[in-house]
Amino acid sequence: MAAGRQLAARLEYLRGEDVVVLGLPRGGVPVAFEVAEALNAPLDVIVVRKLGVPFQPELAMGAIGEGGARVLNDRVLRQIPVTEQEMRAVEERERALLNSRVASFRGTRERIALTGRTAVIVDDGIATGATARVACEVARHLGAAKVVLAVPVAPADTIRTFPEADEIVCISTPEFFGAVGAFYRDFSATGDDEVVSLLEAADQRMRRTRTDAPDFDGDVQIPLGAFALEGHLHLPEPATGVVLFAHGSGSSRHSPRNRFVAEVLQQAGLGTLLLDLLTPDEELDRANVFDIELLAHRLAAATRWLKSRPDAASCRIGYFGASTGAGAALWAAADEGAQISAVVSRGGRPDLAAPRLAQVQAPTLLIVGSFDHTVLELNRWAQAQLTCPNELEVVEGATHLFEEPGTLSQAASLARDWFVRHLLPGDEPT
Repeated sequence: MAAGRQLAARLEYLRGEDVVVLGLPRGGVPVAFEVAEALNAPLDVIVVRKLGVPFQPELAMGAIGEGGARVLNDRVLRQIPVTEQEMRAVEERERALLNSRVASFRGTRERIALTGRTAVIVDDGIATGATARVACEVARHLGAAKVVLAVPVAPADTIRTFPEADEIVCISTPEFFGAVGAFYRDFSATGDDEVVSLLEAADQRMRRTRTDAPDFDGDVQIPLGAFALEGHLHLPEPATGVVLFAHGSGSSRHSPRNRFVAEVLQQAGLGTLLLDLLTPDEELDRANVFDIELLAHRLAAATRWLKSRPDAASCRIGYFGASTGAGAALWAAADEGAQISAVVSRGGRPDLAAPRLAQVQAPTLLIVGSFDHTVLELNRWAQAQLTCPNELEVVEGATHLFEEPGTLSQAASLARDWFVRHLLPGDEPT
């Protein structure tokens, strides 16, 4: 589509950045497809549903998106009283319709994580901009660090006042605007089947062009006596370095933050193993979350299992620990003969491994948010106990979970550089 190619030329400055292109179904998807292809970026849809006032459905009191995203129009709700029960009924109905549309468009493919990334929201044009505004807010709610709205045509007055997007890229902004279709030679409707085909084609393109095309990528079970630990293993071909994730309290291998960091490492050619160190029943007992010795034992067992695989036997091993998982990672790395090549702690509690910090030999990077004051002091204390090569990186403006725009992306980049330095060929372990 010519509109998509023209828009892609305007967005060339984003090439090489951590971008996800999101098409607004249906008409925005063919345009977004061209943009994603030109930027060599992944393509997904962003589906939103209006929450209409119960007795006046055309008036939006808010909107919803995937991942539980919900934005409310406070101005409307101040003027029109809506009970919590009425709100819940409307949202349940619209959520069912949203999930149905998402399932028809995406099928078995997972939603592409936006956490810490640049979301480029693309439509074939906007008139009032209502849907695009909500889509921008939903993308930010889903963790996007930066939101760019990109459309071929839009009214000039609409573009002038659009605070929901960090940047707006638009080819044509006429002062006199009728309808979007008036600016196209061919404005035939896009069908659901075409949306699905374009998403599948974009997915196949990314699979072909990824430099870390996996030899293995799937769920695994790690035997541990009478039960097994659940995990997800990604191994590139060839695999030379693998990072095992030790998650913190209240987190899991499905956490969007953990998956985002794993994707950043995978893009650098590293393998990853996201695993849950506790069974669902064990997680119910909060004491287990802080049983660092138990968690470290499980992490060491997972490491032995990984090294027993022929496709990972020669890999250098790294540990990525968050929160209490960082204590477990350092405890396990201190085991005699552990042969761990690098450790990274993000917002971690290395102090929980206090009795063994001096025995850690693997180069260790501690990453802490500048606003995570207590944990920052604990990391400074732990760093003083380490005798291995180590560094402390403070991410400005970040709190404990690195939820502030851009902070998780910065932490992931620091972790990537550390692991690339110590796990991939070209540098011998220090």
